[in-house]
Amino acid sequence: MGTGLAKGLTLLTFRDGGEERLGVKTDQGILDVARAAGLLNMYAPTTLDNMLQQEDGPSVQAVVEAAMRDAAAASAFRPETGVEYGPLVSRPDKIVCVGLNYRKHAEEVGAAIPAYPVLFNKFNASLNSHGGTVTLPVDLATQFDYEVELVIVMGRVARRVSEEDALTYVAGYATGNDFTARDLQNGRGGQWMVGKAIDGFAPIGPYLVTADQVDPDNLTIECRVNGETRQSSTTADFIFTTRQMVSYISNFFTLQPGDLIFTGTPAGVIQGQPKDQQVWLKKGDELACSLQGLGELAFRLV
Repeated sequence: MGTGLAKGLTLLTFRDGGEERLGVKTDQGILDVARAAGLLNMYAPTTLDNMLQQEDGPSVQAVVEAAMRDAAAASAFRPETGVEYGPLVSRPDKIVCVGLNYRKHAEEVGAAIPAYPVLFNKFNASLNSHGGTVTLPVDLATQFDYEVELVIVMGRVARRVSEEDALTYVAGYATGNDFTARDLQNGRGGQWMVGKAIDGFAPIGPYLVTADQVDPDNLTIECRVNGETRQSSTTADFIFTTRQMVSYISNFFTLQPGDLIFTGTPAGVIQGQPKDQQVWLKKGDELACSLQGLGELAFRLV
């Protein structure tokens, strides 16, 4: 069993027979890593959670490389069309979120530029998947809003790491949405967690792209609602860079492999519009969120 971070891979979680399995996007289709390992008499972790938490990227790389050249593994590939996605990870030790991390977003909601990252959290039950549905708790709230975000996925234990070294602890990056009920976030005395950590309020996916392939502080980022572009920006508008966020958070909480950091949303949210123009999300709306090179995350509201 190898130890370390995977490189050069686009990873995903898919469901098969009720089980969540580790997949790799390739030119030949989606590789079922566990099936390929069995056909080739090799070892590999069966889920993305296991790969990350065991820091076992190299064994996955070895299986992928072998499967791409060995006809014995041909049946382990499947077309991406029809794949049922699961949340990229299901059991992170923690999900840390950064608020007000784009300058133009802070300006649109009338907030001061923070001197330090504003932190809050979500829970594992908040996790949701590409192609999934978000159930709106309409008995509790009515002001539902989108927040497309870059998500950092940790790959090694990080405790009080320097900004210089911070990104060496990152496994990869993904597209996410910090879905929010604004009337819960801003009402009830200001309850960010209550407004943002509801079950299913953290869609993420479809892919985890390994860190060696991504410049996280220079990515275009967009969110569309029913085909209409609502957010269009770049992570170059970050107030705190990915290095600064990982380093800062690791001073307070030991980051474990598989932990997620939602890095904030750009301008264009409904909350930032004049009150007489705010039309909140509703059941039936379809959202599509994308980050350059990380794939498009789509989900529907029910």
